[in-house]
Amino acid sequence: MEDIRTIKQRFEIIGNDIKLNRAIEKAVQVAPTDFTVLITGESGVGKEIFPRIIHSFSARKHAQYIAVNCGGIPEGTIDSELFGHEKGSFTGALADRKGYFEVSDGGTIFLDEVGELPLSTQAKLLRVLEAGEFIRVGSSKVQKTNVRVIAATNVDLPAAVKNGKFREDLYYRINTIPISIPALRERKEDISLLFRKFAADFAEKYRMPPIRLTEDAVQILENYRWPGNVRELKNITEQISILEQERTVDALRLKEYLPVQNNTLPALTSNPESDHSFATEREILYKILFDMKKDMNDLKHLVYDIMQKEHTIKPEPEPSTSIVLRNLYETPQSEFLGQAPQKTITVEKNNHIEDTEAVVEESLSLEEKEKEMIVKALEKNHGKRKLAAQDLGISERTLYRKLKEYDIEI
Repeated sequence: MEDIRTIKQRFEIIGNDIKLNRAIEKAVQVAPTDFTVLITGESGVGKEIFPRIIHSFSARKHAQYIAVNCGGIPEGTIDSELFGHEKGSFTGALADRKGYFEVSDGGTIFLDEVGELPLSTQAKLLRVLEAGEFIRVGSSKVQKTNVRVIAATNVDLPAAVKNGKFREDLYYRINTIPISIPALRERKEDISLLFRKFAADFAEKYRMPPIRLTEDAVQILENYRWPGNVRELKNITEQISILEQERTVDALRLKEYLPVQNNTLPALTSNPESDHSFATEREILYKILFDMKKDMNDLKHLVYDIMQKEHTIKPEPEPSTSIVLRNLYETPQSEFLGQAPQKTITVEKNNHIEDTEAVVEESLSLEEKEKEMIVKALEKNHGKRKLAAQDLGISERTLYRKLKEYDIEI
């Protein structure tokens, strides 16, 4: 039996990661048997290489090998593709057709993205695995097949079983021998090796010098998360090879080709489309109250300026005509529970002092103030709801609801 290094060269596998080596060893060990194998791993890790390894080292290596992408076949035709159909069984069935299980009899069939199979097709696949039997679409004749099945998926099949999207009995049947392929971010030492291999391949393909990375660029490359795994690394290497004039790429230049990754730390989020969002309503309330406070302060300064121009303000006079203005306290609790100390401004008119006190009451109705602020925002933005909503700090949908609630016409 060939050693791992020879197998890597034969199938162009790059890397020295322990988990990767273990996956190759398991594939070679299980190859001589007829056990069903389930290969798992994220999209882009190279799962399609391992069925070829298994087939090449099996007794079926001289028979048919077929790879089927289950996720790429429409649900309406998947049964016909896998099991075949009879002439006239459905519209467009102009002749009898053999399915993949019939064509690959005696060989190996690789079902990629097996987690995407419809439940009805899963039941038929289970029958093939357990009894080696299948029925063509539109036929009642049971046919036999002797096929080695290797499946692969990037779906969490136990979770799919729990959610009723994958048959439990089929899961245990195809999971006889599991092989897990590690993600690229778990193989940091292999990333630069893969980059150099891809850079050399593209240099030969496009007839140009290979791309080289500086040390700081290599660090960036190894610390990137690689959600697309080896496939993403290959695509980015090809982009750099084609677009870069300078064949040595530093970290700053490399970052231009790497997508900006989101912070993985948890963050507080709110749904702007929720009409009953407490956070949204609270923001409106606070904005209204703070605007009320600003309006009261502006009014206070306006009255003071008028009095000063008319030279009618006197220090500590006898009680006279008074205007009592109420301010809001600074804290949110006091905005609801208390009032600011009264401030009295004495006005003398025609040298006649009147011992009367006028109290100007300011409406503190939240609905009225909210309606008033919405109208102001709309007037300011010439009736444009989107801009008005931004000024109010709410979503456009919430503003629309408020317009309906208060019967405000634009």
